[in-house]
Amino acid sequence: MRAWMWMVQEALAKGSPAESRIRADTEEAVKSMRAAACSCSCTGRPAARDCRPCMLRHVADRLRDAGYDSALCKSKWTRSPDIPSGEHSYVEVAVQTRSGKSVRVVVELSFRAEFEVARASAGYRALVTALPEVFVGRADRLRGVVKVMCAAAKQCMKDNNMHMGPWRKHKYMQAKWLGTPERGAAAVAAAETPVVAVPSVTVGSPEKQTKFRASMLTFDFGRTALEVA
Repeated sequence: MRAWMWMVQEALAKGSPAESRIRADTEEAVKSMRAAACSCSCTGRPAARDCRPCMLRHVADRLRDAGYDSALCKSKWTRSPDIPSGEHSYVEVAVQTRSGKSVRVVVELSFRAEFEVARASAGYRALVTALPEVFVGRADRLRGVVKVMCAAAKQCMKDNNMHMGPWRKHKYMQAKWLGTPERGAAAVAAAETPVVAVPSVTVGSPEKQTKFRASMLTFDFGRTALEVA
């Protein structure tokens, strides 16, 4: 497991300044949701912070209010001989680089829990513990982490003479975040929540506010390119 631990830590350490900013704002959104005494919009019951759909919508809205091109996404995949059908919701931020390329940044609020296995070996448990509870990162970086964790889970199952469920397989885990999801209006409509577009970001005091015409996310993963009016 030592080699896998190194690979996981290496992949997690490669985050860009852009991802760090999104992560900080995501963590602030999660913190505010957990502190709020609001009702769940899905059931009308108290403690919306315990409802994953409500938490996802809150984070997507807060990031969008902060100027990010964020949206609630839902992945769906059909059954195959190897894996069962399924679906998974998460938040995605589209980042435009200076070259004009759009880069996906995936926001998963319960990343560590996705890889937990009952009766796991001490080595695999250490790998899971090394994962962040909230993952924020580019799709290519996520792909590397998923590959390593699925390989480690497979080895753990083999060492313990346990059957590996199809929902633990690499193909199934990849489908959660690395397919072609419904994004924005389509995904939110499925959750019965409207999308509110935020065309610009306003910062500063009410007496002295500045409008940014360019997106806060127009940067080359290190420097922000903002056109100030």
